[in-house]
Formats: sequence, C-alpha cells, structure tokens
Amino acid sequence: MSIAPPASAQRAVPLAQRSLAPDLARGLMLLLIALAHAHMYLSGHQSGFRGYALDGGPVDRVVAGVQILLVDGRALPMFAALFGYGLVQLTNRQSAAGRSWPQIRRVLQARSLWLLAFGFCHALLLFFGDILGAYGLVGLVLVGFIRRTDRAVLWAAGVGLVLHVIVLALFGLLTVFAEKGDTPAATADPLEATVMRLIGWSAMTPTYFAVSVVPAFLLGIWAARRRLLDEPGPHRALLSRIGTIGVSIAIVGGLPLMLVDTRLWTPSAASSVPAYVLHSLTGIAGGLGYAALIGLIVDRMQRRNGRRSMTIGWVTTALAACGQWSLTCYLLQSVIFVAVFAPYAGGLGAHVGDAAASGIAVVTWLITVLLAALLAPRGRRGPAEAALRRLTYGSVR
Repeated sequence: MSIAPPASAQRAVPLAQRSLAPDLARGLMLLLIALAHAHMYLSGHQSGFRGYALDGGPVDRVVAGVQILLVDGRALPMFAALFGYGLVQLTNRQSAAGRSWPQIRRVLQARSLWLLAFGFCHALLLFFGDILGAYGLVGLVLVGFIRRTDRAVLWAAGVGLVLHVIVLALFGLLTVFAEKGDTPAATADPLEATVMRLIGWSAMTPTYFAVSVVPAFLLGIWAARRRLLDEPGPHRALLSRIGTIGVSIAIVGGLPLMLVDTRLWTPSAASSVPAYVLHSLTGIAGGLGYAALIGLIVDRMQRRNGRRSMTIGWVTTALAACGQWSLTCYLLQSVIFVAVFAPYAGGLGAHVGDAAASGIAVVTWLITVLLAALLAPRGRRGPAEAALRRLTYGSVR
C-alpha cells in the first residue's frame, strides 16, 4: 500500500507564483489548437493532407495556406514540449517537499493515467482528434526519462525523430491512396459519430505518440532542466537561436505542402508524400521555436520592470490565465465547436468554408481567454485542472 503524499506535496502552486512564460505559451498556443481543429468539423468537401477543402474560394485558400505554414503540425509539438517541461517542474516541487523518486513516479503515472482517461472521455463525447490521450500515454511510457541523463534524453529524441519520419511516410501514403470522406466530427448520426470518434481516437492517439509527441516531450524535459522558460534572461542567446532557426525551418519546410494543399502545385504522389513528411518534421522545430520566442517576450517584459502599458499588462495577464486553465479551455473549445458545427447540433459545418471556420475558432479562443481572465485572478482553478488534481492524488493514497 502506498503512503499518502504529504500535504506540502499535494498543495498546488498559487497561480500568482507560477512561471509566466510556460503559462503564456499555453495560452497563445490554444489559439493555434483552435485554428487547427475548427476546419475538421466541416463536411461536404474533398480535402487535402491537412484536412482543408481543395475546392475552397480564394479567401479559404489563403487562410489554409497561412495555417499550414504557421499552425498545423506546430501547435501539437509545442504543447508536447510544454507537457514534458511541466512534468519536470512537478517533479522538482515534489522532490522539494521531501518525496522520494518512487513516490514521485507514482504521482506522475497516476496523473498521466487520468489524463489518458480524460482523453478517452473527450473523444467519446466531443472530438476524435483529442491530444490528451497521447500526452497521457507518453507520460506513462516515458516517465523514467525525467531521471535519465541528458545524453539518453537527446538520443531518445533522435530515435523518436526517425520513427516520426517512418510513421508519417506510411500515413502519407494512406492519405494519398485511401478513399476520403468527412471526418467523424462531421458525421450526422450522433451514435455513429460516437463510434467513429472512438475508432479515430484509438488510431490517432498512438500515431500522435509516435509522430509528434515523443521528440518534443523529451526536448521539453531537456529545456526544463535548464529552466529556459522559468529564467529566460540568462538564456537569451540560446532562446534567440532556437526561436529564429526553429520558426524559419518550419516555414521553409511547410512551403511544399502548402503549395500542394492549396492547389498551387499538383505533384505526383511520390512528391506529395515527402512534402507531407517534411511539413510535420519541421513542425517540431517550429513548435520549439514558438516556445523560445515566448520566453524572449517574457524576458523583455521582465527587463522593463513593469513600465509596460496597462493594455499590454492586461493582455499578458489574460493570456497567462488561459494558460493556467489550459485543460479546461481546451475542452471548452470542443464543446463550442460541437454546438456550432456538428450536424446534430448547430449544423454550421455543412455551410461554411475554412476561412469562416477559422474566424469562429478565433472567437471561441477569445471566449475562453475572457473566461479564464475573469476567474483565475480570484485564485480559482479551472474545473478540469481541479478534477485532474483531485483524481491524481486521490489515486496514489
């Protein structure tokens, strides 16, 4: 029988004492998550590799092109890196409270197992493209790397990148030659939609795990050991290189697939599949680059010693609050998307294009930011975050 965690180890870090950069990054990246998911609810269109309509109008194609370059395949690695970063922060807090590694590992595994359960419920009720299950899976399988050497972590990340290429090449071939139809999010019958969501989630969770999550998760562990986002000032030069090089690689690597999915280039399958693989592979660099740039923004703000304008201060506080409520805000996005787009709810998914869907995604994100900004400063945690904490510590007693 395991020993109950000491009260100091179970106590949550006060919101005002949390590191700003990771929360700000999560808040901003939730916008990219919303943009990447909204068009998956649309129906009645032949779609490309990233799910955008191939018959969209000029505005739809511009929106799709911008999102392929800057959003798709970039937000997921970013969140995976922040997940690894956060597990190291949690480990450090538990260790400071006097817990041994076996005790800490039980907490991390319990948290990951409940996160996997959250992902299952998310897919069951709302969205097949859930990412919580992949994060829970990586936390269960790779928790030991929190204690491994930097060399082992980086080697494993390299192996993960190789696996990433292999799996994506196979998935790209499947996308080219398989018959295409609407996603489970656009299925009209509620019962059939539920079954299709679970089937899609069961396939996508291990795919996410093998493709985008593992390398970024491990690199997030490496970054957390150096406190790159907790203390961005001393690491300004490194963060500048990661941000500049990472985002540049993502944009250049995303160009071929952007041309393919916007019908500006119609190559053979032999050329389109490598473009798809390159887009996703370079997206890992883009996600890490985004995190680094946000760290630089926080460093600049800190060096200004509070002399920034009230508008910038309020915006930063609101975005950080959204990051503190990231699990709740992520799930709330799906609730709104189902209510607006699903055929058995609002039904808008059959009547709008990619540009309109992205506009709705921005409004949805703003709603979650406003909600978190109003409630988090009062010391209230998101309902999903509070539930995950209670379940985690309740299961390791």
